[in-house]
Amino acid sequence: MCRRIWRQDYRARALRAIGAEADSQREYRFMEFCGGHTHAISRYGLEDILPANVRMIHGPGCPVCVLPASRIDMAIRLAERPEVTLCVYGDLMRVPGSQGKSLLSAKAFGADIRMVYSTLDAIRIAEQAPNREVVFFAIGFETTTPPTAVMIRLAEKKWLKSFSVFCNHVLTPSAMHSILESPGIRNIGRVEIDGFLGPAHVSTIIGTEPYEVLAEQFGKPIVIAGFEPLDMMQAILMLVRQVNEGRHEVENQYSRAVTRKGNRRAQEEVSDIFELRDQFEWRGLGLVPHSGLKLKQAYAQFDAEKRFAMHEVRVADNPACECGAILRGVKRPVDCKLFGTVCTPEIPIGSCMVSSEGACAAHWTYGRFRDYQLRRA
Repeated sequence: MCRRIWRQDYRARALRAIGAEADSQREYRFMEFCGGHTHAISRYGLEDILPANVRMIHGPGCPVCVLPASRIDMAIRLAERPEVTLCVYGDLMRVPGSQGKSLLSAKAFGADIRMVYSTLDAIRIAEQAPNREVVFFAIGFETTTPPTAVMIRLAEKKWLKSFSVFCNHVLTPSAMHSILESPGIRNIGRVEIDGFLGPAHVSTIIGTEPYEVLAEQFGKPIVIAGFEPLDMMQAILMLVRQVNEGRHEVENQYSRAVTRKGNRRAQEEVSDIFELRDQFEWRGLGLVPHSGLKLKQAYAQFDAEKRFAMHEVRVADNPACECGAILRGVKRPVDCKLFGTVCTPEIPIGSCMVSSEGACAAHWTYGRFRDYQLRRA
C-alpha cells in the first residue's frame, strides 16, 4: 500500500513538472518506438493527462505489425506443403495476407500449423516428428533474436536434419534511421518528430550505444524508458527538458535494466549465427536497407528460404486499411474508417489490430471507451 502511494505521489510530481516545464508556445511531438509503450500509454491513459501540447506518436514498434503481407503469404504457401509442420507464435496466426487469408484459416483447411510459446517448443516438435519438415517462423526485434540463435545451435547439436527457420528478425535502429531520413518515407507521408521514447526490451540487448549516432546525426533526443507509468512520465519529462535546452543526447531512464553496452553474450550469439540482409520490407516503411537478418552461410542447412526455394512477391496492402500510415505516426487508429467497424480483433483487416502491442489493438482495448465519453460530452 505504501509503495503504491509512493508511486502515485511521484507520478503526480512528474506530471506537474511536465506541465510546468513544457513551453505553452510550442509543440512537443515524441514518438514511442515500442509496442509495449504504446500499450501502456493506452492502458494508463497517459495521453489524457499530459499537457495538450505534448503529443505522443505511435511508431513501428510492433514486430507483428511491421511484417509485410508478402512474408505472411510466403509462410502460408510453406505451411500448405504436405511435408511441412510450421511452428508460429500465437499473435501471428490471425495476421491477414494479401488475399485476406491467414495462417489460422490455412490451418482450418488442413495445414499443419502449431502454435508455440518458445523456441524450445519448436525443437521438441522437431524431435518428436523426425520424418516431418519442421519450420520455425522466427519474428521479432533484437529482443527475440538471441533465443532463435540459441535454438539453431541446439538444433545443430541435436543433429535435427529436418528442422529449419523462416527468418524475419528486424533491427530497430535501421527503422528509426529510415523514418528520419528516407526519401521514400517523405514521399508517402510522415510526421515531424522532436524526440524518441526508445524501446526498453530491445535496449536490454543492444544497449544505448547504437542510438548515439542517430541522436547526433539527426539532432533528436532519445530517452530509453521502462513500462511503468512512472517510468514513462519521467522519460517524457527528460525529453521535454532536452528539447527546451536544445540538447540531443541519448539518456537512459531504464537504468535498472539497460546499460550502454547491452548484453554482450546475446550480441555474440546473434553475430555468430546471423548477418545483415541488403534490405528488408517493413509494412508502412517500404524497403529499409540493412534492417533485417538472415542466417549465415555456415548455417544455410537451417535456412527455410533456401531449403524450400521460397520467393517473396511484394504485394500492396488493403487500400482501405491505414495500418501503414499508423505505423509511421501519420495517422491514429481512429483516423481509419475501418477501425471498430469491419476491422476488429476478431476479424482484423490490418496487422495493427492483431497483436496486443499494435496501436489499433491497444486503442480498441482501452482508448475507444474514452473516445465514446468524449463524444457524449
